[in-house]
Amino acid sequence: MRHIGTKAVIFLAFTIAILQGCYSFSGGSAPSHMKTIAVPVFQDRSRAGIAPFRAELTRRLTEKIESQSPLRMTPSRATADGLLEGTITTFSDEPSQLSSTTERAITNRITITVNAAFQDRVNKTMLFERTFTGFADYSVGSFSGKQEAIMQSLEMIASDILDNMLSDWK
Repeated sequence: MRHIGTKAVIFLAFTIAILQGCYSFSGGSAPSHMKTIAVPVFQDRSRAGIAPFRAELTRRLTEKIESQSPLRMTPSRATADGLLEGTITTFSDEPSQLSSTTERAITNRITITVNAAFQDRVNKTMLFERTFTGFADYSVGSFSGKQEAIMQSLEMIASDILDNMLSDWK
């Protein structure tokens, strides 16, 4: 029995070693000409009064770019190699789960939608322009829960935007 286990371990290790060479990432490193990026504070056109959160979204995104990409942040749009701009377009706070006895909401869902565009200013090309959505639920009546749901939604959007930026680099 012990002999069969050893053979299985050796076979598994051999298979893993062979398969490691079969997979590679298609993106992930910035074009060699792109060294800096400008990320102006995102706009808020949601009409929901969440303007303070546009700065929070921008902060989260710039922190992710600085820590997870080779790009350096610059405050100048004019001298940046890349430009990432965005607008919060919708914000909703709607029931997501109803009580089976009272048919009243027990949880609400925050949903935030952002349009973002990433430009290569050196080659004068649009790398992407698309919509990102973040959402999170919270208990009805919990102000701190609502704030946390907003932050989770913004984090989801920031992560998705960065993932999209990195996956498009060939």
